[in-house]
Amino acid sequence: MSTSSKSLLIPTGVRGMKSLDREKFNRKITAPVLKVSEDKLSKVTPICKAYFLKMSNFKPVQSSVAQCNENLNKCIYFDPDKVTNWTDITENIRTSLNQYDINEKNFDLFDITLTYDNFKFDTIFKAVLPENEEIVSSFSHIGHIIHLNLRDHLLEYRGLIGQVLLDKIKNCRTVVNKTYVIDNTYRNFSMEVIAGDEDFLVTVKENKCNFQFDFSKVYWNPRLCKEHERILEILKPRDVLFDVFCGVGPFAIPAAKKNCRVLANDLNPESYKWLNFNAKHNKIKTDNFKSFNMDGKDFIQEIFKDFILNVCKENDKVSDGAKIHITMNLPAIAVEFLKYFKGLIQEIELKDKFNLDIIVHVYCFTTGDNHQAIAKQLVNDNFGVDVSPHIVDIFAVRNVSPKKEMMRVSFRLTKEFIFNNNYIAEETNEPPCKIKCTRKTEE
Repeated sequence: MSTSSKSLLIPTGVRGMKSLDREKFNRKITAPVLKVSEDKLSKVTPICKAYFLKMSNFKPVQSSVAQCNENLNKCIYFDPDKVTNWTDITENIRTSLNQYDINEKNFDLFDITLTYDNFKFDTIFKAVLPENEEIVSSFSHIGHIIHLNLRDHLLEYRGLIGQVLLDKIKNCRTVVNKTYVIDNTYRNFSMEVIAGDEDFLVTVKENKCNFQFDFSKVYWNPRLCKEHERILEILKPRDVLFDVFCGVGPFAIPAAKKNCRVLANDLNPESYKWLNFNAKHNKIKTDNFKSFNMDGKDFIQEIFKDFILNVCKENDKVSDGAKIHITMNLPAIAVEFLKYFKGLIQEIELKDKFNLDIIVHVYCFTTGDNHQAIAKQLVNDNFGVDVSPHIVDIFAVRNVSPKKEMMRVSFRLTKEFIFNNNYIAEETNEPPCKIKCTRKTEE
């Protein structure tokens, strides 16, 4: 095997490039080649496939009459980082090849030129961006938009980074960089277009539903797709879903399509607009779906409260065996809204008529080592009640950054919490949520 410490398949001489010059990525290399006849090709290729030269826009098996003789008219190109001579090929593979009269006489070295089109974006970034520094390791793909969160040391390269991604990522038309973490009421963030069209209107398919929205004005995180799916698997037809911070509807709309009764709320008027747009275009039945443009506190203390009262007074009903689920996906501050469920209903005489199974799914960020314990403590501290006996699940949704996790705590909201006079949420002089939410909420 080759012992070279430098890969031959990485561009050279481009370190520090800030304005993309595709011609400078041309690199001539010497590639090992196995020359075979066409009639033996189907037998030989499975044997030596592990050594193939795998590059973008490059076929490892080619016809090359100019370099091969009339009988050996097929060339199998090997990876020069793995093979430099015949003996670099393992003995067992050489033995297998020999069964078809393929031996060292079939082995040759050809000069080829690799170009910008042959290199993947991550290989280009490794060659261009500063050594021993974090490079572009991940990004989000939302419709035709690639969304980055570049570190400060990469900002001077953002034009090149954007153009490379535009070239290399299929269906990408716009590359944006988040200029700072989310720090406003509506969880949308300031962004800079670093390559492509200034077009923020996207369409995303998730959980068999199509979502359209203006990415510059609403919140959407494709990394939460699996979590949306987990909650949808928990929901059963005829269950009731209260989505307190619903965004454009990734929980709400698939749930309504699943024949759940959905009451969805978001404070952001843009989210509310696109929520209704998406409900209509996904053909959601209006008798299954109601939308609200309210503060989360008011949604709990008015819409949710009225629903419970009406069920207890038999003016409304929940299907036999159905559950009520409450999703609270605003992880930086959702736990702060739990207190509004305490002592929500003062009509104690209705307590005996309460026979509902209510599960709250509240999301939070935790920093430390024991994320489950921290998440449970956050819920208990903000609720002001120990909900530990009623916890159904504590789940790590995704890693946000080193030692920081997004967690979900699912617990039962019992009649003791909702009706107990000792649990009445204290009135405070704190400003409304529209102002209170102006903090950094997610990375």
